[in-house]
Amino acid sequence: MAKSSNESTQGAADALNDIRSSAKQVKENLADLGSQVRETATEQFDQLRGQAHDYYDQGRQRALEMEQSLEAYVQEKPIQALLFAAGIGVVLGWMWKRR
Repeated sequence: MAKSSNESTQGAADALNDIRSSAKQVKENLADLGSQVRETATEQFDQLRGQAHDYYDQGRQRALEMEQSLEAYVQEKPIQALLFAAGIGVVLGWMWKRR
């Protein structure tokens, strides 16, 4: 009976060691997975930030080009530009008045 008690104690200790080993492995796997997720998220964020910066630069460049084009038009045809601006003002005023 002493052997049986020792064997069951030893078996329980072995099972406990196996559980601890498995838990340690799961912990390590989760830590590795967390690191991989963090790296992927950081890469995606950096990529999106770069794209946003590129889009901002493109939009700014287009706005500058439009501004230069408008200035050139006003300098070439000042009367037409003035009449166009007045017409837009009248239409906007009429729309605002209707509200």
